Amino acid sequence: MEHSTPDAPQRFVISHHAETDFKTDGLRDYSAYRDLGVAEATQGLAKAHVIRMITPFDPELSVRHHHDVQFQLVYCLKGWFETDFEGIGPQRLVAGSCWVQPPNICHTVVGWSDDCELLEILVPAEHETINAP
Repeated sequence: MEHSTPDAPQRFVISHHAETDFKTDGLRDYSAYRDLGVAEATQGLAKAHVIRMITPFDPELSVRHHHDVQFQLVYCLKGWFETDFEGIGPQRLVAGSCWVQPPNICHTVVGWSDDCELLEILVPAEHETINAP
């Protein structure tokens, strides 16, 4: 099987844990994001961040949407996180489990634990999130 790789050079980047690296200016108001430097290292090929849920789950936060990506992986670091995927149904991640979301699959977040932390890897780094009608 032939795999294509980007022509853009990649560089070494290291990210050590620091609480001050969690920022609340990301996609969702109920989450804080710690960028791991992957977008910078890959010149936008991929993005990786740790997502920490910072508010208790409220059903009003659930918005059906999809991400215009080529690849998306979510790995649960702590707690649990549940999403309802179109054509699949509700799925729950617990610490140590992960899923790969097919590109553009519609989904709705339906719950998380108060201590939930996720690792998310996306290709490409910059992409659009589209709310479903």
